[in-house]
Amino acid sequence: METIEKAKEICPTTTQKWIAEGAILVDVREQDEVSALAYDVPNIIHIPLSEFEERFQEIPTDKKIVVACKSGGRSLKATYYLLNHGYDRENVVNMQHGIIRWVQRGFPTKGDTSAVLGNQGDCCSSSNCC
Repeated sequence: METIEKAKEICPTTTQKWIAEGAILVDVREQDEVSALAYDVPNIIHIPLSEFEERFQEIPTDKKIVVACKSGGRSLKATYYLLNHGYDRENVVNMQHGIIRWVQRGFPTKGDTSAVLGNQGDCCSSSNCC
């Protein structure tokens, strides 16, 4: 029986470093979510999870890729999909906690952050939080 390796995951802070080094952020949230609040980074590709199987080939295979969504669940599914379709395990990672943690950390966005922060509480009050 084949053993499936766990996908690599990084936090938004590490994602910032990857992006600064040229990684591409792939946002798999649906269009209405992106219209309300978007990541404000260079080298971003938006492919909704609902279209992912048909469009994943738009994602380069020769670059580092960080897959992101609202909280990290849908992007983890997309990360595994890429890994199962020939993308390099060292170059494709899931961003844990998604745009929720991204906003909590004060990273750049376009749009209204209140919908993401509303009723979320402050999980990042500890200094141990990424």
